[in-house]
Amino acid sequence: MAPQHPSAPSRATSRVPSGTARSGVIHVNTWHASHYTVVGNHLLQHRELSATAIGVAAYIQSLPAGAPVGIKALVARFPEGEVRIASALRELERHGYLERRRERLEGGRVVTRTYSYNKPGSASGEPPPPPDREPVPEPESDPEPDPAPEREAAVAPEAQRLHPGAADLLAGLRRRDPRLLLAERDVRRLAPSVSAWLERGVDPEAVARALSSGLPEDMRRPASVLAYRLTALLPPHLPAAPPQPAARPPARPDPLQNCDGCDKAFRAPTPGRCRSCPPAAAA
Repeated sequence: MAPQHPSAPSRATSRVPSGTARSGVIHVNTWHASHYTVVGNHLLQHRELSATAIGVAAYIQSLPAGAPVGIKALVARFPEGEVRIASALRELERHGYLERRRERLEGGRVVTRTYSYNKPGSASGEPPPPPDREPVPEPESDPEPDPAPEREAAVAPEAQRLHPGAADLLAGLRRRDPRLLLAERDVRRLAPSVSAWLERGVDPEAVARALSSGLPEDMRRPASVLAYRLTALLPPHLPAAPPQPAARPPARPDPLQNCDGCDKAFRAPTPGRCRSCPPAAAA
């Protein structure tokens, strides 16, 4: 029998503190002496913010003053696209972690300044002092908050002039599926993308069928599903029709001639004898 060592620690419990559950997270913390950011649990454990919004807020709080935090700057930093980044910024604005203001500089130029609050509701009514360097102008997001859409429809250049039947097509989708009862604001937002399909020569019936067929059973945001389809399924422009050959003029019949033999009228390119008369040499 092998000798026993009752004083040896158990391998399974050697790194787990006493009183800690055997399942769930176990924190292995290291002290940071520099290059760290203090972030409140009210943000990291927020019950209404998405994971993208929490990550973006923590990243913004870690940046130095004056760093660009517009949609394009964040898209260049993270793998998420413009739609998710814009949606995350709108979430943070709704919950008081971000505030974007249009301000005029001394030279008259108007820029967008973003104020990041590490604890919403604790700051005074006055904004914090401006950064040392002039802020970089940032593109504005949609001022009308959208409840976290999965994707938004991209508007093709030809849809800048709205097709007259685009809005009616969207409003009529509820006849095909009652779940596609859209708000007027969603119709206005999606109409330019529908117009892009119609301007490319797609039949309205084909557009409605592409938007309403095969919808998911657990569809919670119909407008977001339609926006995705309008962008992902946008057909290309029709190729130019091949040039048609020039139509040949119809052949004109031979003129009427008088037969030299019997004086009857017949059609021939030149004067002579008709088929009933023998040739002139035989006569």
